[in-house]
Amino acid sequence: MIIGIPRFIIVGIGASFSVYHVILGLLTLDVPASPEPVIAAMVLYLGATVLSLLRFGPPRMPIWMAAFNVAVVVAVPLLVTSELDPDREGGNGYATWYIAAVGTLMAITSTRRRHLFAWAGIAFLVLQSIVWGGPATLVELGVVGSVSWVVISHVLSHSIAKATKDARRFAYAEREAADWQAAQEAHVFERQFRLGQTSSSALPMLRQIQAKAGDLSEAERQECLYLEGAIRDEIRGRNLLNNAVREQVMLARRRGAIVTLLDEGGMDAVVEPARGRVLDQLAEAMRGSSADKIIVRTASEGSDTAITVVGLRSTGADGADSAGDELNDDEDDEVDLWLEIPRA
Repeated sequence: MIIGIPRFIIVGIGASFSVYHVILGLLTLDVPASPEPVIAAMVLYLGATVLSLLRFGPPRMPIWMAAFNVAVVVAVPLLVTSELDPDREGGNGYATWYIAAVGTLMAITSTRRRHLFAWAGIAFLVLQSIVWGGPATLVELGVVGSVSWVVISHVLSHSIAKATKDARRFAYAEREAADWQAAQEAHVFERQFRLGQTSSSALPMLRQIQAKAGDLSEAERQECLYLEGAIRDEIRGRNLLNNAVREQVMLARRRGAIVTLLDEGGMDAVVEPARGRVLDQLAEAMRGSSADKIIVRTASEGSDTAITVVGLRSTGADGADSAGDELNDDEDDEVDLWLEIPRA
C-alpha cells in the first residue's frame, strides 16, 4: 500500500512552475547585458527539469541525475548574474527568475528523495546571492522563498515515506491478525465438530454404561474398545476416512486385526472427486485383505502417491489388540498387502 499524491499532479505542478520561470526570463531578456548566457541557462534548466520529472527507474532519483541538477544549479546563477547589474536602478525585476527556478529544481530533487543534493544546491544559491548582491538580496530576490520550498518538500517527502512505511506495517499486522483469527475459528469449528461427532458415537455406549453401573459383559467391554479405536481414528486419520473406510476398519478390528490410520497432512491438497476415489480404493484394498496388522499413512506432500497401505500377517505373534494399538514389530511378520494409491 502506497500513500501519496498522484504522480501526474506532481509532474503537472512541477512542469507548470518550471515553464512559468522560463517565460518570466524570456519576457525580461532586455535587462541582461547579453541574452546568450541567459538563454543557455534556460536550456540547462529546462533539460534538468525534464530529466527530473520524467522518472527513470525507481521513484528515488539516481545519484547521477541529482549531481547533474546540482551542477545546473551552480551554472545557471553564474550565467545569469554575469549579465546582470546588482546595483541597477529599480532592480532587475523578473530577470532574476533563476532564483525561483533553482528553488523549484531543488524542490523536485528533494521530492525524489535526494535531500542532501537539494540542500547542497540551495546552499550554493544562498552563498552566491550573498556574494553577488549582499545579504539583503536573500529577501529582496526571494531566496528565502526558494529555501522554504525545499524545506516543505523535505518535510512532506519524509512524512509521506513514513506514512507509507506505517501503512505497510499496519497492513501486514492486519493480515496477520486476520490469519490468526481464521486459524482460531478453524480450530474452534474443528473442536466443536469433533466433540459433536464423538458425542453422537459414544453417547449410546455411555448411557449403557450408566444404566448398568459399569457392570459390562466381556462382549460389551470389547465393543467399548472398538468404539475407542473408532474415536481415535477420527482424530489421527481424519482425512483417511469416509463411510466405506470406517466400515472396513471396523470389520477388520472385529476379526481381530490391528488397524492404524495416520493422517500426516498428505491428503490436505487432495480434493473431491479425487479424494473420494482414493478413499474408495483404500476401502476396497482393506476389504480384500486378511492381514493381522494394517497400517495406512498419507504420503508426503509433493509425492505422486496419496496413501500407502501396508498389511502384515503375523506367523508367530499371538493375537491382536482390538483397541487399535500397534503391536511391537515381530520378526515373523510377513507382508500380506502393499499398496500405493496415486493422487491422480
